[in-house]
Amino acid sequence: MCHNVHMKTISIRELHLATGRWVRHAAKEPVVVTDRGREVAALQPLDPSQLGQPLPDREARIRKRTRLATDSMVYQTEMRDRA
Repeated sequence: MCHNVHMKTISIRELHLATGRWVRHAAKEPVVVTDRGREVAALQPLDPSQLGQPLPDREARIRKRTRLATDSMVYQTEMRDRA
């Protein structure tokens, strides 16, 4: 295919053996990954404008939760006794 003449082409095996190296390479220029000679994927530099909203700070939400004043085993036993 002519559309990827400027892209580096590697096999899945090459990607597996040196993933970090190929990801760093793909940060600069696209890399096409092949499976038995057939193009199956492309690694390309990330476009910051395509990034979505950051995920909510889950850890902060967990820290805000009220803590149980007792051992969880005692809490579970009490919950079972109520049922």
